[in-house]
Amino acid sequence: MIYVDADACPVKPEVLKVAERHGLEVTFVANSGLRPSRDPMVHNVIVSNAFDAADNWIAEHAGRGDVVVTADVPLAVRCVATGAFVSGPTGRVFDETNIGMASAMRDLGAHLRETGESKGYNAAFSPKDRSRFLETFDRLCRRAKSLSAEAGGQS
Repeated sequence: MIYVDADACPVKPEVLKVAERHGLEVTFVANSGLRPSRDPMVHNVIVSNAFDAADNWIAEHAGRGDVVVTADVPLAVRCVATGAFVSGPTGRVFDETNIGMASAMRDLGAHLRETGESKGYNAAFSPKDRSRFLETFDRLCRRAKSLSAEAGGQS
């Protein structure tokens, strides 16, 4: 299963393209409207406007071998802990080797913004980011399918 933190996600079409190629189900989770799909492999979940409602829903459902797309580092921390494969929309992979540093850097950035030391501007999403995401996401989907096949063979 693929879970997408869909509020303001710039790579939804790419997710659908790769998921279709691999025959994987996709669940978009957001607290605002999502474009409906007639594809039975695509699910939309609308959550409340409560703080972190979409993140909480994804963290409660994502598990070992699932793929999660999010730019939210705290959500990535929670999903990596369950054994999910996690990518940001720029193609940045979050895994057990780098999630601690990603979380620390996020916290440092938040602190610097709070103290006025940093303005905290994010770089604009670029075509290079989209390309990097496609490559990373395809690789993670292949790994998820491989893990699922291994688990199926051990039953």
